[in-house]
Amino acid sequence: MTYDETVDYLFNCAPPFQQVGGAAYKEGLANTIAIDNHLGNPHRKFRTIHVAGTNGKGSTSHTLAAILQEAGYKVGLYTSPHLIDFRERIRVNGIPASKQFVIDFVERERGFFEPLSPSFFELTTAMAFTYFAQEQVDVAIIEVGLGGRLDCTNIITPDLCVITNISLDHTQFLGSTTTAIAAEKAGIIKPGIPVVIGEATPEIRKIFTKKAVEEGAPIFFAQNENNLISATPTKQGITYTTTHYGAFAGELAGEYQIKNTQTILTALHELLKKNYRITADNIQKGFANVCKLTGFMGRWQKVSDNPLTVCDAGHNIGGIEYITAQLARQKCDTLRIVFGMVSDKDITAVLSMMPRNAAYYFTQASIKRAMPANELRSKAAEHGLQGNSYPTVATALQAAQQDAAKDDFIFIGGSCFIVADLLAHITDQRENNTL
Repeated sequence: MTYDETVDYLFNCAPPFQQVGGAAYKEGLANTIAIDNHLGNPHRKFRTIHVAGTNGKGSTSHTLAAILQEAGYKVGLYTSPHLIDFRERIRVNGIPASKQFVIDFVERERGFFEPLSPSFFELTTAMAFTYFAQEQVDVAIIEVGLGGRLDCTNIITPDLCVITNISLDHTQFLGSTTTAIAAEKAGIIKPGIPVVIGEATPEIRKIFTKKAVEEGAPIFFAQNENNLISATPTKQGITYTTTHYGAFAGELAGEYQIKNTQTILTALHELLKKNYRITADNIQKGFANVCKLTGFMGRWQKVSDNPLTVCDAGHNIGGIEYITAQLARQKCDTLRIVFGMVSDKDITAVLSMMPRNAAYYFTQASIKRAMPANELRSKAAEHGLQGNSYPTVATALQAAQQDAAKDDFIFIGGSCFIVADLLAHITDQRENNTL
């Protein structure tokens, strides 16, 4: 098979959650353990850092990877979902796994895994662990796919666990309350392994503390650590002043990154206790070059200057809350929002948070879970949000650009799949020299 045929095979034999939603979810670790044993337990051949949470996992994971790369480590990075190319999920020092590796892994192992009918995420996790072992990485940052306790990444015994925050998302699997979701995500806390908590309400703190005590795991709440003295948003990103690592510029520009940075600085303090060789210079350069070092995309990412156009993959209540707050502070003549969602999110809650003083361009991502643009427009109208509907992200963006004056601001978001379609469109334009 070619690479494209191999990826199509993966998508068809084990459809990913991003394509079909709940039908892709398989509870329990039986398949994961069976596949891992068959492959020779590759996850035991390198050190790991485990990152869970509702929002901020991607930013935290990529920034930690960038810092460790600057420190001279060979770093694996396993994240999801991908935006353009499947191989974005599995990187070593920012470089995606080779197409040939993906082809060879599937051809070599399909005879074993097909009778198991594993989920897409079970397969890709096994593939990632195998690749990191083959590449002899020093350490891998492993992002949880869904929840924590029963997530197939939870077979690792990491040097450090990080839980960024808790918000309502994937409630059909993790529970209908933030405390129930916290209990699931607390499942990554392991005996004696330190855990860093980014944000937590008093009720959620109790859940994490109880689990940490049961496991004998040292627990640290980033909100209490006072590692961050100040944070100032700029046109280029955010400038930080820290207690231990001096002042530096952070490349990631969304103001929600300030909370992520507090979490990351606390995590770094614990890694230093574990004898990781990390200097202030490594930290400064890692924060300043996250996207270049790791290939990170889709977080308050500027895609055009005239008019200023930004996309963000935030897609649940917690993520949209930060985005709408930043949109409210955005100086512009007219705010134009290219917007789409998937049907299994809390659409009513998200729409109730969106700014009413904006021109909307409702659209849909190219996945089965996408809410049809016309349906989304009708629901949005009930919340006072007005605009037209468009069949694709590309046509919605084109309409927004045609309507915009130079001092307007265009935002594209609502779903990571809207951002994926946007970035794929931009990539195609660049390759065809039409951008």
